Amino acid sequence: MPFATLALITLLIAAGPGAAQARVDFTLPDLNGQPVSLSDFSGRWVVVNFWATWCRPCVQEIPELNAVHRDNANITVIGVNFETIAADKLQAFLAQHPIDYPVVRIGDAPLLPFEPLKGLPSTFFVSPAGELIGRHVGPLNHSTIETFIRKAHHLPTNTTKSLDSVTQ
Repeated sequence: MPFATLALITLLIAAGPGAAQARVDFTLPDLNGQPVSLSDFSGRWVVVNFWATWCRPCVQEIPELNAVHRDNANITVIGVNFETIAADKLQAFLAQHPIDYPVVRIGDAPLLPFEPLKGLPSTFFVSPAGELIGRHVGPLNHSTIETFIRKAHHLPTNTTKSLDSVTQ
């Protein structure tokens, strides 16, 4: 079974029946200490990715997440740095591994309903209505993320229709 299909099945099973919930939200500081809220991206798909600098699969999926964020005007990726690391060390890491999407730092309190995490990387899919509708533990790629969103919109995965037009 192709990896993308297996990963999509994992996403859908993890979401479970009736996985749509009330709106989810959080506010965490970005790398400059400015607040970033999930609700800032209301009306768009949001891919919330928990990662750490020491996590090899997390680092390997950064280019894929950059591509999703860059190539789809109505999908935003938010990277949640899930570790205690000095700001200057995180900045040095990001200088070597550029991230094109917003990066926030995890807070002291558990980030419900996202935590507790089952591993890193952990990725959550939030619908344009602000509902948590899917989750995945392990690395993802650009194709798998787009396929999940197409399935959520009940579109065939082989359609050439732009995701930008279906996520509005």
